[in-house]
Amino acid sequence: MARDVGYKRPKDTKKTLKRLFYYLGGQKVSILCVAFLVIVSSLANIMGTYLLKPIVNDYIVPMDIKGLIGMLCFMGGMYLIGVGATFGYNQLMVRTTQKIVGKIRKDLFEHTQKLPLSYFDTHTHGDLMSRFTNDVDTITEAFNNSFTLLIQSFIMVTGTIIMLIVLDFRLSAIVIFFMILMFLFIQYNGKRSKKYFQQQQKDLGSINGFIEEMVAGQKVEKVFHHEEKDFEEFCKRNESLRRASTKALTYSGMMVPVIVSLSYFNYAVSACVGGLFALAGLTDLGSLSSYLVYVRQSAMPMNQFTQQVNFLLAALSGAERIFDMMEEEVEIDEGKTILCSVKEREGGSLEEVKEYTGNFAWKRVDSDGKVGYIPLKGDVRFKDVVFYYKKEKVILNHISLYAKPGQKIAFVGSTGAGKTTIINLINRFYEIIEGSIMYDGIDIREIKKDDLRRSLSMVIQDTHLFTGTISDNIRYGRLDATEEEIKRAAKIVNADSFIRRLPNGYQTVLYSDGDNLSQGQRQLLAIARAAISRPPVLILDEATSSIDTRTEKLIEKGMDFLMQDRTVFVIAHRLSTVRNARAIMVLERGNIIERGDHQELLAQEGRYYQLYTGQFHLE
Repeated sequence: MARDVGYKRPKDTKKTLKRLFYYLGGQKVSILCVAFLVIVSSLANIMGTYLLKPIVNDYIVPMDIKGLIGMLCFMGGMYLIGVGATFGYNQLMVRTTQKIVGKIRKDLFEHTQKLPLSYFDTHTHGDLMSRFTNDVDTITEAFNNSFTLLIQSFIMVTGTIIMLIVLDFRLSAIVIFFMILMFLFIQYNGKRSKKYFQQQQKDLGSINGFIEEMVAGQKVEKVFHHEEKDFEEFCKRNESLRRASTKALTYSGMMVPVIVSLSYFNYAVSACVGGLFALAGLTDLGSLSSYLVYVRQSAMPMNQFTQQVNFLLAALSGAERIFDMMEEEVEIDEGKTILCSVKEREGGSLEEVKEYTGNFAWKRVDSDGKVGYIPLKGDVRFKDVVFYYKKEKVILNHISLYAKPGQKIAFVGSTGAGKTTIINLINRFYEIIEGSIMYDGIDIREIKKDDLRRSLSMVIQDTHLFTGTISDNIRYGRLDATEEEIKRAAKIVNADSFIRRLPNGYQTVLYSDGDNLSQGQRQLLAIARAAISRPPVLILDEATSSIDTRTEKLIEKGMDFLMQDRTVFVIAHRLSTVRNARAIMVLERGNIIERGDHQELLAQEGRYYQLYTGQFHLE
């Protein structure tokens, strides 16, 4: 018997079914074939049992051996058809299910890639991953098993009751009475076990999350001697899980024994009463033989039917969560200006080309259809930019700044001052509330987001490396980069030496976000990945925070060479990294309170001076 599941029922079953039928519609012929084969299999079993009546009355009682052999062969053929139909619909359903689920998973992933960054800020990674794993698996399980079993169980229950009434309507009252008892028990037991299985799932998630935190934070736990307190908390959660699991399994474990006992008792009563009917001449042996076999097989289909309804509801609940995510609004992109590769003609005009030249331009089409090209230089300007997540808490308050091609602009300030927000707005991860951001004289809202982000390269503090070779991870910055270009980028950022010392050099495979490398080595690879794309604008958000001072200076030399005539935005807590910036912006509570180069800001003896001399610390 299948175990009850800890899912809640869908909030809008009708809407979820409508979306699900859309995916089923693509496999309409296969679904109809499966339903037909399930019906054939069920009817073959029902009719095969009914054949016991003529076999006993017409061949066994009269001792017609030849006819009996023929009827047994006919019965065997009937059951063989049922077996063939069962094999057919199982195989067909597996293939159909994988096609449907594959399409759902593909659409879900495709939609996820289009969601705005704000969606991921408000949803945990675990919750998002459960859509791709638990919810999709539940749908798969329901289609593979529940769909066919539901049809089969319904036909078997309905067909069995009909045949019982046809064979002997007086005896069928006994079976119907016991069926009602079984149904009531299944309903009662199902509600109780479902309640505790849901609590079990909740407690299981709680204890798993707690264990994950403890394993990840072992150093902190030991440093602060928190083992005893954490053990007490674990015991508390473990006991809650034990109680819920015990009750859940107690109720679910009662199901089979009680149903089996009722079915045996039903069979015994039916056999005794049927025997008395046969002795009294109220029924014949053939009818009684068929009748008792139907009684014997009546309990399981009803139990299966109830269970499969629960599993289908669980699948609909999982499907609803998936479809809710698919209905989330994607990033709005009304930009029409695109980025294209160009080469310069003799007269100085630009010509669009397909091959990579290292030179790019913004391609704009005027209202009259005229095409114009604006060279990509990396001139970024903020004008009275206002941004907030919630109106009562403004993150950026009328910020104005400019960065000309080749300039290095640095942002310093306390946590929450708005430094990273400025970078996110340049990438259009979020949309500004007021003001404008101009990129080479073009409002960034007029530029397609993909093309805008292709013109930028970003290195953030939380480095993320992908499963694959080191070459693949560096090439992530430009997919058509050659091995020579990869090695050149690694040398520029001082990563080549440690890469060559690895067992397989550039072909060393990284797993688990590069756990086999140090944090500094991972950061070097991230910088190399940004360097290889040779973007006009490079953004470094605490990019050198995990690198020692000596390596940082070597990287800065490489970056200065690499980023000639390029724009660089730097966010750093380590003020030594921003000394050579063309302009340093000191932010506080969404406002630029100081601006200038290193010497100018020291001369002002303001906040930057306090930070540099240690009189004020960034928090």
